[in-house]
Amino acid sequence: MYKIGVIGDRDSILGFKSLGLDVVPVDAPEETAKAINQMARKDYAVIFITEQAAVPAKETIDKYTNRAFPAIIMIPGNQGSTGVSMQAVKESVEKAIGTDILFKDE
Repeated sequence: MYKIGVIGDRDSILGFKSLGLDVVPVDAPEETAKAINQMARKDYAVIFITEQAAVPAKETIDKYTNRAFPAIIMIPGNQGSTGVSMQAVKESVEKAIGTDILFKDE
């Protein structure tokens, strides 16, 4: 059975534990990469990761971008959004359809 996990700083992700999700608090980029790789090996279908944790682990996240599992989804941390996840969505849409339909600069 597939699982769902959450990676990020303790304050941002602890609430997800009450929803029954597996949480992995991380403090350093190498911990983030290790947590992503471990979850990928243990049948996690979805991994939510805070934007703050995702930025330094971009290389590791990119390894899983073209795979069906795990889907790695960036979410804002408790400090708010940095815009990284919205930029990733924008790039994915642009790659899929060939143009930016989400945000047109005026």
